[in-house]
Amino acid sequence: MNLNQVINMVVRILMRKAIHKGVNAGIGAASDFSRRRNAAKGGAEQPRQNAGNQPQLTEQQRQAKRAVKMASRASRITKL
Repeated sequence: MNLNQVINMVVRILMRKAIHKGVNAGIGAASDFSRRRNAAKGGAEQPRQNAGNQPQLTEQQRQAKRAVKMASRASRITKL
């Protein structure tokens, strides 16, 4: 490999990382904007939860979550 190829490879890697960070930041900003906009309309703002601080769910809560997921799947299927 010559020096030109090495420099191009390093620049490509750095640009890829920078672009991915920029895209992720843009998506995060858009989702935060969406949450704030829904909260301003009167919707409940959903707080971010840390994975380690999530409370344990009871069996009834788990069943309710499963029921909600199944209902949303069914509604998507019927829309087709």
